[in-house]
Amino acid sequence: MYRFLLTPRWWGINLFVVLAIPFCVFMGTWQLGRFEDRVQSHEQATKQPDPSTRAAEPLDELLPVDKVTSGRPAVATGTYADQFLVPGRELDDRRGFYVLTLLRTEGGKALPVVRGWLPGTAGSVPVPAAPQGEVTVTGDLQASENIHSNGVNARGGLPEGQLGMISAASLVNLVDYDVYDAWITLPEAEAGGAAGPDDALKPVPAAAPQGSGLDLKAFQNLGYTGEWFVFAGFVLFMWFRLVRREAETARDVALGLVPEDGATGVGGAGEVPGASGDGGAAEDGGAGGAAKAAGGVETGGAGEAAGGAVVEAGAGVGAVEAGGGAEASGGAVQGAQGSKTAGTSHGS
Repeated sequence: MYRFLLTPRWWGINLFVVLAIPFCVFMGTWQLGRFEDRVQSHEQATKQPDPSTRAAEPLDELLPVDKVTSGRPAVATGTYADQFLVPGRELDDRRGFYVLTLLRTEGGKALPVVRGWLPGTAGSVPVPAAPQGEVTVTGDLQASENIHSNGVNARGGLPEGQLGMISAASLVNLVDYDVYDAWITLPEAEAGGAAGPDDALKPVPAAAPQGSGLDLKAFQNLGYTGEWFVFAGFVLFMWFRLVRREAETARDVALGLVPEDGATGVGGAGEVPGASGDGGAAEDGGAGGAAKAAGGVETGGAGEAAGGAVVEAGAGVGAVEAGGGAEASGGAVQGAQGSKTAGTSHGS
């Protein structure tokens, strides 16, 4: 009954199932591993002390930035150079912009330094000038932003002197010197050049490294895990359904319930072959149908004709007899009256 599994069509179906199920299981396991890594990194981050409370270290010793060094205090010495404004950034539920100044270090490479945040629209608010001369700054180390970072403007089209994303890839197109693939944010505000409290640069707190907490992406990985395992179960379920349907069809063919090609006659599988159709009268069913039709016409027609004749004959006979009786009665009356008249005439 299950020999159909060896046909070319079923070889293709079986191969698809054999490849699809392990693939779905692998993808589900991979997504589950991503979720477990995020949970583990979150637990490690909660056990470790606040990175900003650690002792500051030279910038080059903390590079490249990873989940461990992100947020650690870094020390760099140099001279402030080009300055850019980063619009569309929020702080304390207020919209404003970052003030980013490049610090040219002794090696000639520049470190982006976020000196602070100001409320308002970039370009319409006066910005305090950066300190002159050689300075030593200490700030919380951050990895370069990407299009998934909060507040990033990847659409472009910003005015000159403004920057949508803090990253080395964006800055190398704006300056003619190398830029570190990292940036720092100063934990203390610089008040130099501020005309009032609202004009003072407010420090920007360091952000947690991406993928280190139980954020929405972590739960997305968990949801994808369930989806891949559901796909694997669905493929197996559909394969069993197809096998069962094919086996039932083969059993019906073996029992003669349906033709081998799976197609039924015009009148359905339950009718006698040849009972209907144009050329069926020449076969067994057609002959039976023709005989039945002929017998029905002859017998039924003769019976109806005979019955009609009997009815008509009976009606005629009754009418004749009734008429004859009336004529006889009339004749008897006339005869009696004639005899009486003749007797009267004879007597007189």
